[in-house]
Amino acid sequence: MASGAIAFGLTSALVVTLTPGAAQAADGDPGADRGGYTAKIRRTEHGVPHVLARDYAGLGYGYGYAFAQDNLCQLADQVVTLRGERSRYFGPDGLSVDGPPNLVSDTYQQGLLRAGTVRRLLDRPAPLGPTDQARQLVDGYVAGYNRYLRDTGVDRLPDPSCRGGAWVGPITSDDIWSLVLDVNTLAGSVKKAVGAAVPPGAATGRTAAAPETATSWLPRAGDTPGATDRGSNAWAIGRDATRNGNGLLLANPHLQWDGRERFYQAQLTIPGELDVAGAGLYGVPFVQIGHTRGLAWTHTTSYADHASIYRLALTPGDPTSYLVDGKVEKMTRQTVPVTVRAADGTLSTVDRTLYRSRHGFVLGEGWTAESAFTVRDANADNLRSLNEWMAMGRAQNLDQLRQAQRTYQGAPWVYTTAVDTSGTTYFTDSSAVPHLTDAQLGRCVVPDAPVEGVLDGSTTACDPGSDPDALLPGVFGPANHPKLSRTDYVANANNGPYLTNADAPLTGLPAIYNTRPELAARPQLSLRMIADRRSGADGLGVPGFTLATLQATMFGNRVQSAELDRADAVALCRAHPDLTASDGTAVDVRAACDTLAAWDTRADADSRGTVLWVAYREALAATRTRSWQTVPYDPAQPLTTPRGIAAGDPAAQRALADAVRAVAARGLPVDAPIGLVQRWAGIPLHGCSGWIGCFNVLTAGPNSGGGGGTYPADLRSVPHGSSFLMATELTDRGPRTRTLLTYGQSADPTSPYYTDQTRRYARKQWVTERFTEAEIRSAPGLTVTTLVR
Repeated sequence: MASGAIAFGLTSALVVTLTPGAAQAADGDPGADRGGYTAKIRRTEHGVPHVLARDYAGLGYGYGYAFAQDNLCQLADQVVTLRGERSRYFGPDGLSVDGPPNLVSDTYQQGLLRAGTVRRLLDRPAPLGPTDQARQLVDGYVAGYNRYLRDTGVDRLPDPSCRGGAWVGPITSDDIWSLVLDVNTLAGSVKKAVGAAVPPGAATGRTAAAPETATSWLPRAGDTPGATDRGSNAWAIGRDATRNGNGLLLANPHLQWDGRERFYQAQLTIPGELDVAGAGLYGVPFVQIGHTRGLAWTHTTSYADHASIYRLALTPGDPTSYLVDGKVEKMTRQTVPVTVRAADGTLSTVDRTLYRSRHGFVLGEGWTAESAFTVRDANADNLRSLNEWMAMGRAQNLDQLRQAQRTYQGAPWVYTTAVDTSGTTYFTDSSAVPHLTDAQLGRCVVPDAPVEGVLDGSTTACDPGSDPDALLPGVFGPANHPKLSRTDYVANANNGPYLTNADAPLTGLPAIYNTRPELAARPQLSLRMIADRRSGADGLGVPGFTLATLQATMFGNRVQSAELDRADAVALCRAHPDLTASDGTAVDVRAACDTLAAWDTRADADSRGTVLWVAYREALAATRTRSWQTVPYDPAQPLTTPRGIAAGDPAAQRALADAVRAVAARGLPVDAPIGLVQRWAGIPLHGCSGWIGCFNVLTAGPNSGGGGGTYPADLRSVPHGSSFLMATELTDRGPRTRTLLTYGQSADPTSPYYTDQTRRYARKQWVTERFTEAEIRSAPGLTVTTLVR
């Protein structure tokens, strides 16, 4: 720690002033204007920082310092990745934080850096480029991070994962802007296919992937077995659905518990200018999900297409040229040097080549002598998101939120769900979506492509169009964005916008927004849970939502597929107690049948039957048939169809036998509780997979979290699901909020804030947020750190 005065204030808080001889301001005073960075960090229970400053530069300074105290190693790791230097420090073959091998990741990142992508975007004036306030915030955040690193020293960092690391050092503002761009392109990220791209027959030492592997370019998100459920639940409950007429919001993002997709919770305050609380992704210097005094909002993953894949018709004899409207266009080649560390520690440089078409990067997978695939990402130029989130953080009502979104059009790949103190709710997909009409999709989709939705790149007739109110060409403008405002509710659980409200379907939208009416199991359950609370059928008391019943509903751990099909499964095994597995093995399913019959159909940590049910649904999905389903999808019953299991269906019978064997193969009893197989640092966790209809999505391995919140060597074991939970009631007297950051504020396993909130999550105990000055000052164990530079 730097030299400074340490004293106990009148509020029994530990007060630390990090500058020699500085005067200590009152707890609620950000400090005098000394012409540099000034900030105050008040930490309340579970290490939540409440950052107070007089301007955006100081606010960033305090936020960057606080984040570095808890998670410097994680941001340092992200920076090494974004600089394209992983191979220099960790060798070429290890995995980067976002999945690809280091050399492939470095190739992609070096391409962006050497092309000057971020600097070009920073040269734009607002609203296309960052506002002055956003630039000041980022500069301050960098200075705060670097201040903590300088004061502490690399060799004295508390987190052993980077302590003494040669790769840990000061960061720059360009690093953070690169991170913001990287976050914005998550949905269209194809780094592995870009960084490994090589034309067929090229003498580069790299081998082009076979066409049949091409499906790995596309992000897998959703409610199917094996998919990455990069999604969330979002409810805005309006005055007509609450018991006291106040608006309520439930934020429940589902992201990975390891690595760059973790959230950090904070309150950011500039008196008279800004007062916002919530959480943001690691390294993003502002709250992305949160509330002000008069407004609360959250995000869920938009199921619109944000990145378009085009198939190029290559020129005969030249795999790096292609035809557009009958004319030859040449791919752009970019050679980038990547420094690589050998096993003996020696460094060398290898030259790698990236290829771009008129649409964007060319992908290595599926590149043949006749055709290649290229990606056009609607967020490739998006640094506007930080402008938008900052404007939303100042908003006090839905009109101001809508104005922020119209002005900056920076939402990258997310829906927005919000409510204000009037008890009015709002949903929109204001994200960057390619302007492709239904007519274009009808004639441009390539019928024989290896994945759905690939477009014909040989004609400009398949290029995206534009709207007059869009800031940039190629995307839909605000007038065409899906939107719905009501006084009962709007909700999203990663379904398309069609059933944002079960009583008011959104129709007439472009198909690219994913307008399919049929819902997956989790979105079905989401709408059923709202209906059950409004009617009182959920057993939580008098009809209508309150803050308490909103919390209880969240942790009810209901499972849609079990509520619809468990009785049929029990009927099957009662009628057929001796079954045959897919490999011909005879299986006695009597004990399994007793387990399912006794199961409460919940995914509580001690629920006995959830593990078996997940195994059964996986086995049913593996049959690749719906012959076992008794009731097909019915548009008149969108929340309860399809459903049913036919007791006499051979596929359903084999699947149950396979499920019983799968549970036994893991060394588990057939009635194993879910908390036995999914844990974080040894703590049993409730929740289950979204694709089987768990509202509270959470999946983990039995040994997850043992090494901290960085990526494990085996990325398949990365837990994901409920991460930052926020239940907010907006009252005339101010917001009442309950939160949980399920994995805690710090990814450092030695930190007291690593599993403290995980234990609360396991007990279904929320944290009461402290938002007002009086609430913050009364926090037990409050610490106050004043930073001056």
